[in-house]
Amino acid sequence: MTRAEAVAAATRRLAAAGVADPARDARLLMRHATGLDAAALSAALDAPLAEDAAARFDAAVARRAARAPLSHVTGAREFWGRRFAVGPEVLDPRPETEILIAWALEGPGAARVLDLGVGSGCILLTLLAEWPTATGVGVDASPAALAVAQANAAALGVAARAVLSRGDWCAGVEGRFDLVVANPPYLDAADMAALGPEERAEPPLALDGGADGLAAYRAIAAGLDRVLAPRGVALVEVGAGQAAAVAAIFRAEGFRGVDHREDFDHRVRTMRIARETCA
Repeated sequence: MTRAEAVAAATRRLAAAGVADPARDARLLMRHATGLDAAALSAALDAPLAEDAAARFDAAVARRAARAPLSHVTGAREFWGRRFAVGPEVLDPRPETEILIAWALEGPGAARVLDLGVGSGCILLTLLAEWPTATGVGVDASPAALAVAQANAAALGVAARAVLSRGDWCAGVEGRFDLVVANPPYLDAADMAALGPEERAEPPLALDGGADGLAAYRAIAAGLDRVLAPRGVALVEVGAGQAAAVAAIFRAEGFRGVDHREDFDHRVRTMRIARETCA
C-alpha cells in the first residue's frame, strides 16, 4: 500500500467515526507515523508505506477514530510557531489563545510574568521565549500539568527563568508582576454536559468554571491587586458571551481599566485588566 492509499483509507475511517476534518487529520497522522514534514510527505505520497510506519499509522488512526484528541495521539501541538508537548494532563492549546500572546507582545515587554493556571505552559513559556530577559512564575493546581509544563520549559530552553509551582490562583504567590496572564476554566454546567468526545478527554479541572462558568474569574479578581505591579496589566481569556460579566467582576474589585479583543469570528475572547483606564 502506498502512503496515499493509506491516507485515503484512514480518511474514510475517520469520517465514519465523526471526526470533523478527517482528511487533514489523516495526513497529520501520516506525518507523525513517518516523521516527514508536510512538504516531504506531499512529494512522496506515492511511495510504499514501510511496515513499521504502517503499524504506527494504523495505531494512531485507531486512537483518533476512537475520538482521542489529535494532539494526544501525536503528543504535541504547535503554538506560536513552537512545539509543545501535550496530553490528557493539560488543556490542548487553542489558536484563540494566540490572540492573548499577540496583545502581550505589542507592549514593551514585561520583566516578570505570572501565569495563573499554567497548564502546558504555552502562554508563559512562549512569552519567556519571546522576551529573553524576562522571568516568570506559573501556578497550577495539578501536579501532572506542572510536570508537562516543566518538560516544555526544558525543551524550549527557558527552564532557568521559569518557576512552576502548585497553587490555587493567586493564593500563596509572592511578589508583584508586570504582566499576569490566565486562560482559566470558563465552561458553565450546561457547557460541561454538552462536551464532545475530544473535549471530554481533557482534564475537567481546566474546563469546568462552575455553575455559571465564572468561578475562576472571581478568584483571580479577588487576588489580583496583591500580585499585580503598580502599573502592571492582566490579560485573561474568556468564553464567548462572557465579556460583560467578567468585566463587571474585575470592576467590582476596583479595576477601572477593562478592555477587550475579538477573535476572527468577532467574539470577545481576550480581556485586558488594569487599575486605571488607558490614556
